[in-house]
Amino acid sequence: MSGRLTGIGVGPGPAGYLPLAAIAALRGADLIYIPRARGADLSVALQCLEGVEFDRSRLCEIEFNMDPDRQVLQEHYAQLGQQLSEQLRQGLEVVYLTIGDALTYSTYGYVLAAVRDLYPECDCVTLPGITSYAAAAAALEWPLGVGKERTLILPCPEDPASLRAEIESHDIVVLMKVGARLPWVLALLREMDIAQHCGFARRIGLDGEVLVSDLTTLDAAEASGYLAVLLIRKTTQAQRHRAPQASSKGNP
Repeated sequence: MSGRLTGIGVGPGPAGYLPLAAIAALRGADLIYIPRARGADLSVALQCLEGVEFDRSRLCEIEFNMDPDRQVLQEHYAQLGQQLSEQLRQGLEVVYLTIGDALTYSTYGYVLAAVRDLYPECDCVTLPGITSYAAAAAALEWPLGVGKERTLILPCPEDPASLRAEIESHDIVVLMKVGARLPWVLALLREMDIAQHCGFARRIGLDGEVLVSDLTTLDAAEASGYLAVLLIRKTTQAQRHRAPQASSKGNP
């Protein structure tokens, strides 16, 4: 009898963000794969489960590989897919944990594709989770879209000119995977005179949390790090919420 693979997004941050369906899957799993970044002492996904009751003897920690070499990445996830496929064929209930939403810029997407390639008929379920930018918007009371505003979700470009073009052509830009680019990103926002309208969040609900709703004086050296997201807009929140003027034809 075939088992089931369940992808679960945890966090980002407080355990209270975990959906009820995810808790049920955790408690019913035979194996729970929990990724840990190479070089990290502790899995962030496990930190996000603090206070959630489930059998931790079923945890299977894996070191995930984000090597820039696509061939190395492909081999890494092919091996993991082979391992998971064998366990699913044995009838095991397998859970794979990841940070944020399982299918939004997540390593789980690679895992799922690898399993599907090797075991197309397998039973796979993905439970939607809370994205980092949704958590950041809630923490900062920062609306991600009002009316017909256009919102772009974007991995940080490699140069200021590309980012400037994206900001100028959209109402809202959600900037992910900023990393070491943060200094020039902040410099660009200040040069465009919009830093005061932008928000920044890192490690929401965890030790070392940073929440800033005005980036005018944010220190890049202190804010840089993993699990960060930038929320960019060109106008103040008050301007965005201003009621539209009545039409010239007298319609309400």
